[in-house]
Amino acid sequence: MNEIITATGLPPAFPDHTQLPDEDGTFVKNFQEHPQSIILTDSIGPVVERLHPDGQYAIGQDCGIYWRETDPPERGAEAPDWFYVPNVPATLDGFRRSYVLWREHMAPFIALEFASGNGEEERDRTPLTVAADGTSTKPGKFWVYERIIRIPYYGIYEMRTGNLEVYHLIDFVYRRMEPNERGHYPIPVLDVELGMWQGSYQNQELLWLRWWDSQGNLLLTGSEQVEIERARTEQERERAEQERERAEQAERKVTQLADRLRAMGIDPDAED
Repeated sequence: MNEIITATGLPPAFPDHTQLPDEDGTFVKNFQEHPQSIILTDSIGPVVERLHPDGQYAIGQDCGIYWRETDPPERGAEAPDWFYVPNVPATLDGFRRSYVLWREHMAPFIALEFASGNGEEERDRTPLTVAADGTSTKPGKFWVYERIIRIPYYGIYEMRTGNLEVYHLIDFVYRRMEPNERGHYPIPVLDVELGMWQGSYQNQELLWLRWWDSQGNLLLTGSEQVEIERARTEQERERAEQERERAEQAERKVTQLADRLRAMGIDPDAED
């Protein structure tokens, strides 16, 4: 007896990064957010390149992480100001619009939020709730990062006050970290520390969030490395100039002594 098999329709595939919005129509909240992201990305570049010689890593700056399919789509995304994801390609077919968790299955290793206010939004632990009619409340960032995406390290930097909090995911719960003796927060897997640095960057004198190595040495940006190399080259030039001047002074003294000896009727070049 032949069995008749009826084809059943499958649900549509979850969308990818090209099919999801890459912005939600809001402004960047202040002029410091982009420079703050850049200084972090620029200075940690050599570290992640050393960890990923195959180039398999991605760094997002104010980019969406899609963790749930919703309508509208952007309700199912969070956009950390800065995050790093290991072991994924930097681009997909040449570019990225967003990071889609259900497509790549790899959680970011660290996410950082630069709070313009008091950090209330970044500490929001409101859980996702779904009503009987299918409507849901938007959960808080903290809850999403901790309970759904499960990002191992989460940092909240209040830009107005300079307050920094770093959380480490332990047993599926965020535990607030204590700074070390340098006031930094170690991230052992990356062999770096996260802390605060007072200085000027892109014409802004501020307290910046920055990286150090595990020995407490500041990780420099490319422009800082160029400036240090320029200063080193200038020091070498000045040292060489000083050596040349000392040699010329010594030669003048020898010449002056020889002239005095000749004036006294003594030939300084005569052999004894």
